[in-house]
Parts: sequence; structure tokens; C-alpha cells
Amino acid sequence: QRTLPYLKAWYEKYKNTGLEIIGVHTPEFAFEKLQKNVQTAVNGFGITYPVILDNEYRTWNAYGNQYWPRKYLVDIDGFIVYDHIGEGGYAETEMQIQKALAERAERLGLAMPDIAVSQDVAEAGGRVRSPETYFGAWRNSNLGNGISGTRGPQTLTMSSRLQPNEFYLDGRWNFEEQYLENLSKGARIAFTYDAKDVYFVAAATAAVKIKVTRDGGEPLGTDRGADVDANGEATIHEDRLYKLIEGADYGTHTLEIEVEGVGLQAYTFTFG
Repeated sequence: QRTLPYLKAWYEKYKNTGLEIIGVHTPEFAFEKLQKNVQTAVNGFGITYPVILDNEYRTWNAYGNQYWPRKYLVDIDGFIVYDHIGEGGYAETEMQIQKALAERAERLGLAMPDIAVSQDVAEAGGRVRSPETYFGAWRNSNLGNGISGTRGPQTLTMSSRLQPNEFYLDGRWNFEEQYLENLSKGARIAFTYDAKDVYFVAAATAAVKIKVTRDGGEPLGTDRGADVDANGEATIHEDRLYKLIEGADYGTHTLEIEVEGVGLQAYTFTFG
């Protein structure tokens, strides 16, 4: 999510000088294997470069990859000339793109226009201090209350003191391998984050409403994300990423989600 705006910007900036971007979608979760869900995401994010589905992890394994995301820069001869693991490093990546394109232009006898590296990319990538957070038993080591790494139901009480970058639960929840699902109405999730934007990968057994507040029940106001209405509510009705908070600036806040019904399936929080 954080890397995507840079990929889109680089594609528009350099596509006429020889840059091609191919997105490889290797799914983390079962619902991400469905082509219709991927197509919806591609359309929603306004991605114009090609995206391929790697459901069997063949491209992932061919490159010996172990990370989301990972960027490979391939030169005119088909060799990998730059490799960056994870988010960040955007200014360095753009400089490597320029270097590869300059070498291509020289080989082909073309003029390479003088294009400046974006000045804001390094700063923007370094301001987010909260990691992607997984709710399922498979990878929920930052569960603040309850027993992590264990499948099955747990009844939990919200803690009065929240540690940053740990998620806390209230109510009755069932932990599956990839997600957790609320079994009681009024169940809550709380998380203290340091970022500007908050995204929520979620699904539901049937459409369910959530109430989204921040910092002790304050409404989100103009910081509410595209999927949250003026009343601070979002309806989780399909398997996808939901934009909960799109803030004006970076900062530390406590997010709280209250589930009106049952059947919410929470996969991850990501931050931007």
C-alpha cells in the first residue's frame, strides 16, 4: 500500500523513456487468489501497468523471494541490476531507475531527458512508524491481550493501557489461521499507531457495520477514509482493503473499531 503511489508515479514519469513495470500479485490470503477481487483492486487503485496473478507462487519461487513487497530492476539485457526488499528506499530506487534508463538510451542511441528525482519520496517513506499488523493466529505476535499464535475462541477484556503497535480486543473472538472473527456484538479492536493513513483488510460472513473512532471516541472528521461515512461508520461487505483513516498529517493516535453485529473477519492493518 505504501509503495504503490511511487510505482504509479514512476510509471507515468518514465514510461515514455523505456520503463516498464509489471506487478506480480502473489496472494497472502485465500480471497486474494480470485481474479475478480484482484481486478477490483487494480481498478480501485488506478493501476495502469500490467499485473499478473502468481497464485501458485511460481514467480515468487523463481526469484527466491521471501518478502512483501520486493522490487527488482531489470536492465536492457535482462539482468537484475537493483533489488530492494520491503518498503522505503524510494529516492535510491528512482536514482537506479534513471541510471538503467540512461544506459538503455546510450545503447540505443537515444536522448535521455534530464528528469529530477522527486524530492519528497525519502521523507514520505520514513514517516510511518507502525508495521503491517496481522490478526490471524498465523502471525499475530503483537496481540496485546489474549494468547497469540493459537487458533480457537477467546473472550477478552479491553486493557486500560495500550502499548504502541500492539492490537487489543474486547468481546468474544475466534482466531483462525489468517484472520480473527468476532462472535459477540459490540466487540472492539484498539490500536495505537504512528502514521497518517490506516487501511483495514477485512471481510464478513454477511454485511456488518463497524464504528470507527480515534483517541478516546473522537470522530474522525475530515480525516475519515473513503470507506467511512459522515457518521463514522463503514460497512464491511466484501473481501478487500478498506480505507478507514486518510489523515492530513503524520502523528500518533489510538484507533478504535466497534463491530455492531457478528461475523467481521479482520485480516490486517496497514499504514501509510
